Amino acid sequence: MEISWIGVLLAFVAGMVVAMAWYLKGAIADAWEGLTGITPEKNKPVRTRNLILLAVSNAATTVGLAFAVGLTSAATGNDSVWMAVVVGVVAWLTLSASTLLQHNSFEQKPLKLTTINTGYQLALFLAITLVLGLF
Repeated sequence: MEISWIGVLLAFVAGMVVAMAWYLKGAIADAWEGLTGITPEKNKPVRTRNLILLAVSNAATTVGLAFAVGLTSAATGNDSVWMAVVVGVVAWLTLSASTLLQHNSFEQKPLKLTTINTGYQLALFLAITLVLGLF
């Protein structure tokens, strides 16, 4: 099994770009703020901590997906970009989306918030595995 650590680094950067694009400004960010009540002003005191947590969690996700893609590639003999993306979709569906849906349902969070956050996770997993698949 081979892992391109340059690919991992670039996939991590892609994941951070997705996070910033999803939650920083625009219609999705505005809807998320409205549903959570978390405004840029409320976020300011914990912004650095949250960015560190985002980077650590995205790094863990990227490395985990790199190993999943590498193992799947080694097991199947298929190292295509599409195989990597399929690994990302399967990982998202079985680990991320299902878990977030459970938590948000029991916490009685709005379906729109679940959709926004689950959509972000899908975009994140797709971006990461697309880049990994290219390397």
